[in-house]
Amino acid sequence: MAKPKLKKGTPPGKDKKKKIPKTVGYLRVSTVNQDLEKNKADILKLANDRNFGKVKFIEEKASGYKTGWKDRKVKKIIDDLQKGDRLIVPEMSRLGRSMLDILQLLSVCKEKGIDVHAVKGNWSLNGTIESKIIMTIYAMAAEIERDLISQRTKEGLRAARAKGKMLGRPKGPGKSKLDKFRPEIEALLKDGSPKTFIAKRYGTTPANLYNWLKKNGINVKADEKGASGVSDYAFCSETNFA
Repeated sequence: MAKPKLKKGTPPGKDKKKKIPKTVGYLRVSTVNQDLEKNKADILKLANDRNFGKVKFIEEKASGYKTGWKDRKVKKIIDDLQKGDRLIVPEMSRLGRSMLDILQLLSVCKEKGIDVHAVKGNWSLNGTIESKIIMTIYAMAAEIERDLISQRTKEGLRAARAKGKMLGRPKGPGKSKLDKFRPEIEALLKDGSPKTFIAKRYGTTPANLYNWLKKNGINVKADEKGASGVSDYAFCSETNFA
């Protein structure tokens, strides 16, 4: 009797190991009063209800108002996660400081194939039709927010102009550390001190000194050698007083 032929491929009992998706719970608090333990419990419940397995928690204290997602731990989390991995947060607002910021983060997750879940609102961005609708809504809200920011900025500028405030960079030369030494520098130049010596003395470069003189309308010419006939090299060996 002929023996049955074995199918080519993976030997029996040696199936290829499938990659187990990682699940990360991200907790950001901006005040000491926010309840981390409750947030952890909510995230664990969502993960258990959906059979996500073990959850790794990453916490940080940072103000969402002051820092965007790229300046926080969530940036490294997203960098480390791969396609099929999951990110769970108590609510979407924990991900960024504005709708624009959150939308940018979600777009990166979408490109990488990372699923994002939020306990509040029971939202999931995981490639389903529902998640595509949510992304569309977020994009619309971000566009509205962008327009409102632009509108508020323009209104603020108009109000400032109406009050007679000067806007933009101030005219004329900006502040320089050389300003307070102006009388000394002018005196040195009149005495014939080389610019390289003056620059060295006041902790700057000859090019910066030249620009400062030009901006301040100081038209005092200095010879290559000082009044005493000593070269720049000798003067530059003096102690830096800056």
